[in-house]
Amino acid sequence: YISTNRSTVFLPASGDMVVNTVHWFRKGLRLHDNPSLRDSIRASDTLRCVYILDPWFAGSSNVGINRWRFLLQCLEDLDASLRKLNSRLFVIRGQPTDVFPRLFKEWQVSRLSYEYDSEPFGKERDGALRKLADEAGVEVMVRISHTLYDLDKIIELNAGQPPLTYKRFQVLLTCMDAVDLPTETITSEVIKKCTTPIAADHDDKFGVPSLEELGFETEGLTTAVWPGGETEALVRLERHLERKAWVANFERPRMNATSLMASPTGLSPYLRFGCLSCRLFYFKLTDLYKKMKKNSTPPLSLYGQLLWREFFYTTATNNPCFDKMEGNPMCVQIPWDRNPEALSKWVEGQTGFPWIDAIMTQLRQEGWIHHLARHAVACFLTRGDLWIRWEEGMKVFEELLLDADWSVNAGNWMWLSCSSFFQQFFHCYCPVGFGRRTDPNGEYIRRYLPILRGFPAKYIYDPWNAPEEVQKAAKCIIGVQYPKPMVNHAEASRANIERMRQIYQQLSSYRGLGRDDSDTPTLLMFVVCAKHSNIFPVLLQAYWQPYLPIQTMVQVAATLQESTRGPVTVQESPLRSCPSGRECLGQVQVSWLTYNTIHLHFTW
Repeated sequence: YISTNRSTVFLPASGDMVVNTVHWFRKGLRLHDNPSLRDSIRASDTLRCVYILDPWFAGSSNVGINRWRFLLQCLEDLDASLRKLNSRLFVIRGQPTDVFPRLFKEWQVSRLSYEYDSEPFGKERDGALRKLADEAGVEVMVRISHTLYDLDKIIELNAGQPPLTYKRFQVLLTCMDAVDLPTETITSEVIKKCTTPIAADHDDKFGVPSLEELGFETEGLTTAVWPGGETEALVRLERHLERKAWVANFERPRMNATSLMASPTGLSPYLRFGCLSCRLFYFKLTDLYKKMKKNSTPPLSLYGQLLWREFFYTTATNNPCFDKMEGNPMCVQIPWDRNPEALSKWVEGQTGFPWIDAIMTQLRQEGWIHHLARHAVACFLTRGDLWIRWEEGMKVFEELLLDADWSVNAGNWMWLSCSSFFQQFFHCYCPVGFGRRTDPNGEYIRRYLPILRGFPAKYIYDPWNAPEEVQKAAKCIIGVQYPKPMVNHAEASRANIERMRQIYQQLSSYRGLGRDDSDTPTLLMFVVCAKHSNIFPVLLQAYWQPYLPIQTMVQVAATLQESTRGPVTVQESPLRSCPSGRECLGQVQVSWLTYNTIHLHFTW
């Protein structure tokens, strides 16, 4: 063997260096469009594909059995695909920072590759691992393929700050380079002479474990509605694209009872685990649209599912507190109630509102619910009825939803609870009327709440209003076999809308911490400092009282983004005096396209 500054490698008889490569699978559980795997194979002599399963994580994390089953099915499918290439998947128990130093030595690793992880905890983990690889002389190869774009470039375009609204995000995308084409699928032609050392006891040492081996009780577990794996993902993609009329006209699918059921064309869990490449989906949609529309350019709205996912990834990538209120500059600090009993009823589907309870039952049984059903239960838990912190709902979705992603899950909960992204707080989902409009006959309710199956459609969404003889005929007495409504929706929603109105009014016209109105003017003055050149951006300085919260500045910045179409940043700066006698607590930077100087006066 010889020693180099990169690694210690063994030499074959020819005298050439041997390159031993390890590819670390995390989310990108596929062989199609996997650029980090493809590039690492080049010039490699051996390849081992690993997945690290932390046994402590399996037993203690907030992840339910349906998600674990989906993951294990993904790993089994990936292993089967690798077998066809005379390779295998190595599933290894332990923590990455403990496992890899041992593997580097044992397998004499020269190169490590993996897909880029944009989420804060992933970047921290990968930074620690890269340091270990450097110490071991192992080359690290990373490629972006879980998102359509390089998220750092989007933020750079926005003056170093994440876009605060989806509309602003769409504007930034028009300035980005085109999405990269998917890379070729890993085949025997790609692997060529690269081999995988496989021992006779591979399955015993490195096989995919069962749910029972991970400590789960599987008695009574029903057949998976969503089978995991790349093979299933690609079949579903083709089914999805067969809906040519929808793609050609891009009409939003009409909401009905069928929409509420799991669809054989659904893709979200496969995108979350990386069984399906977002870029492949993107370009398949593009190609079909151009074919149906004779080469016309597709609108951004065609990619709505993908772009909302990308938006939340972008807003979360540099914010380790994105999944909580405290320490999160993007989140309005709302004084939610703490009500463990009410939370438990919501989680267990015992609210007394059949529409809400059926949704939560489907979620627990199948690991998926329609996006508008998610809106309904999220609104009910937070700003609509129960006034409970959105983090509590996020944790439940993290446990039960197959497609729950840290960034997307937290972002959606902030949005739906009106804690960020500027949702209209006065719009509230009715837990009776919404379901009735969607599924007038109540078939969805009957499927997931069989106790209510005997109620006629007239009463199935509000069975507490059914006369006693109707309840007896349905063999379900409300308050006995099925709970009464836990809240009066009309009263609770009115009260909560008023609470939210006051919170947002306070954010926009903050009058101080117990100070007299005469001492606290409501005028918030902005002065654009003119720069006598054509160089942009222009600096917009905000002068405000020193006790005004930074969240107000974030809200203002979002408004400015919409009106100026330029990047807006928020940062705290040292206090200093200004012409009005107020003090400067922050500054906003705007790329102004038409003005060098403008004075903006907002009364908040």
